[in-house]
Amino acid sequence: MIDRRTALIGSLAAAGMGLSGKGTAQTAPPHIAGDDVPAWPQPVETIDLWPDGAPGMPANPPTESVEERSEDSAINDRAVDNITVPRMAVFKPWRPNGASMLIMPGGGYVRVVIDREGYEMAQWLAERGFTCFVLFYRLPDQGWAAGPDVALSDAQRAMRLIRHRAADYAIDPARVCAMGFSAGGHLCADLATRFDAKTYDAIDDADTLSARPKVAAPIYPVMTMKRPFAHEGSRTALIGKNADEKLETAHSPDMNVKDNTPPCFLCHAEDDPSVPVENTLMFRAALKAKGVPVETHLFEHGGHGFAMRRVIGKPAGRWPELLLNWARTHEVLI
Repeated sequence: MIDRRTALIGSLAAAGMGLSGKGTAQTAPPHIAGDDVPAWPQPVETIDLWPDGAPGMPANPPTESVEERSEDSAINDRAVDNITVPRMAVFKPWRPNGASMLIMPGGGYVRVVIDREGYEMAQWLAERGFTCFVLFYRLPDQGWAAGPDVALSDAQRAMRLIRHRAADYAIDPARVCAMGFSAGGHLCADLATRFDAKTYDAIDDADTLSARPKVAAPIYPVMTMKRPFAHEGSRTALIGKNADEKLETAHSPDMNVKDNTPPCFLCHAEDDPSVPVENTLMFRAALKAKGVPVETHLFEHGGHGFAMRRVIGKPAGRWPELLLNWARTHEVLI
């Protein structure tokens, strides 16, 4: 007999095997020194976003660090802080279906989680034919010149690089999608609503390409920066504790939806104790008001940060399959 967790681990490990092959690693993925046997398959290829270094470097650049938070040796739960070399970890499928997914993990804009909302999701999607790119983006409270737009700069650049290198990965540049969780869900929604905002100066031909996702999936997202429904930790890290209304509006994706915002898939648990479900409901209402296609799934139980592993066996555990079925209706899967 195989329990559900063992089955999930086996499934993801099989997907991870698709990472083998010639890599073009630049800066290594975030890792803990001496951790030579992580619980999950690891990416073997990365793409640095900025060939000459990230723009607007702080006067005193932080030093990247990784913390392992899991107490279970069978499962990693790492988080990376102080990112100065934003990059993507690449997960290749056995049989590419032409679709790709930029994955933006959460972490409250004070860290970026690696496994639960990054590698595990990428491996699951890779098993289903997606080429996935897990984004390790810069954090807005660490002195970067772009300030609150620094993570969006990385997300825009990542989307353009994926399209620029589409032929290298057997990707259809018209089917590049975006997904994010929690604060990464905010970044995903920010990308969906402000993909064409000028947040950095173009540096090469990749920057002539669109940063608009084919579809976007903010999962239990931080959304509004306005109280009382703002997630205080993310709000403080992104725009500061005493931000005025203008700054709140500029960085609340629900206030910035446009007619050309891509179709969105939304998912949230009603019992989320950290990010109120109203964040998703406000974004849904804004999308509907602009006539943007949207599918919304609200679950009674799930809490916050459930990703896949925390809702195995619960109704909320069906959300990844619901996402794929919805994606088919928008010609992501052909």
